[in-house]
Amino acid sequence: MKESLWATSENLRALLCELVSWDSRTLTEGERFFAPKVMAKLGELDYFRDYPEHLAMHDAGLGRSAVTALYKHAEATETIVLISHFDTVQTEEYGVLEPLAFHPEELTKKLHDHKEDLSVEAREDLESGNYLFGRGTMDMKMGLALHMQLIEKASKEKWPINLVLTTVPDEEVNSAGMRTVVTELVRLREEYGLTYKLFLNGEPSFSQGPADNKEYIYSGTIGKIMPAALFYGKETHVGEPLRGMTANYIASFLTQKMEWNERFRETDRGESTPLPVSLQQKDLKTQYSTQTPYRAAALYNVFLFKRTAAEVMDIFAEVASVAMAECNAHYKAVCEREQLKGVGDVKVLRYEELLSYALNKLGVEEVNRHKQEALQNEEWDDREKSLRIVDNLMIQCQELAPATVLLYAPPYYPAINSSDSPLVDQAIKLVQQTASTFDLTVNQIHYFNGICDLSYVNYSDDAHGWTAFENNTPVYGETYSIPFEAMSELQAPVLNVGPFGKDAHQKTERLHVDSAFKEMPVILETLVKSMF
Repeated sequence: MKESLWATSENLRALLCELVSWDSRTLTEGERFFAPKVMAKLGELDYFRDYPEHLAMHDAGLGRSAVTALYKHAEATETIVLISHFDTVQTEEYGVLEPLAFHPEELTKKLHDHKEDLSVEAREDLESGNYLFGRGTMDMKMGLALHMQLIEKASKEKWPINLVLTTVPDEEVNSAGMRTVVTELVRLREEYGLTYKLFLNGEPSFSQGPADNKEYIYSGTIGKIMPAALFYGKETHVGEPLRGMTANYIASFLTQKMEWNERFRETDRGESTPLPVSLQQKDLKTQYSTQTPYRAAALYNVFLFKRTAAEVMDIFAEVASVAMAECNAHYKAVCEREQLKGVGDVKVLRYEELLSYALNKLGVEEVNRHKQEALQNEEWDDREKSLRIVDNLMIQCQELAPATVLLYAPPYYPAINSSDSPLVDQAIKLVQQTASTFDLTVNQIHYFNGICDLSYVNYSDDAHGWTAFENNTPVYGETYSIPFEAMSELQAPVLNVGPFGKDAHQKTERLHVDSAFKEMPVILETLVKSMF
């Protein structure tokens, strides 16, 4: 048996730097090539030389793959799933240092020549020598490196527990990788007789403010859903503005009601969801003309703790109804002032209502043709395709206008929380106790607020609230879907334990060296061994 590959701090640091050097920005060629590279790396372990069938890649679409690596003890059934993602965000903000963004050692050294470009806090961290800078160091290739170290150690020492290392692409956009792996985790459970005991994610510990150097452990993850609207008014020439109604006018009323609306705020265990904001608002004119914009769209971000898609859609519909009532009252006053009949009141429809109307009017074949017209546009992402499907159908059903059509646009991340789990409670106490041996305080947070792949396990919704998402997401079942049934089969508590870092998604993204290479390996090993 050869020596351990990643057991020492030095070897672990070298592994991280190698993983980071494999540029894997989301939706780039590097993201597609990462999975085979990590497969080859894991294949160097003696265990996977003996059991190559325990190492597999799974198609996640667009040429990307997720990886699963199973360490199976002959007599164990209890299993911990180790979750990480390997895609990163883009790197343009590094400017002249962009060529070094994926080379942490070189970038960290070079930053000493560019201190004037750093914030005071980042400069102090650089000068301390306690941080390693670079894209993916914190978010989240260190989590993957730690999991690779764990699976090596477990296989060498024959720990009496099973581990499934799961690393996926696309977490930063649509979580296609994790949504793919869900069904594979169900299959692995059946094939090998596994009992899932814990889903352990390795996302980093985020500071809670500029001066915050505390470390955190997360017993759940916040959810996110994206209500959207297609506004359809009445076109006219700009010289005759009162013969029509612009979609921008209609949209302004709903956006005013959605922005920072506390009706969407949830509070649980002393933590609160951020308030909703608009992520996009635009009219759908493709070029300038003196025809008024009569079609527009908006996307709104809503965070979740407990609510289902059905509950959020109901609130969204109520808010939209109030907004359109105000819109109609305001428009009626204008018509009375100008002594005009007007174009009518703005209705509120859900996408499922529009679809039903269109099917009755046009038939299945014609509706599918209009849907495919949008779905086949390779330049549009799932959000744009969702809006354009609604737009295409409304153009065919203009008698419904003026109208605001409510829908969902991807992605959807259900909130998951395991704070009440006795296993998680014990695990948190053990992590805190182990951390104290490093003179380190680790605080519990109930909902990881960075959004993560834990959203797709341990799912529970007895009322089937997800059907509101399926029925009101135009691309659902075509270019985007969520394996709700399989997710509900993956019933085990969740926990997120990862290294400390700062400034994810910024040019000063950095990883705390001691946390990553000294403290976290001991904390994670102690945690996993406690599950034997």
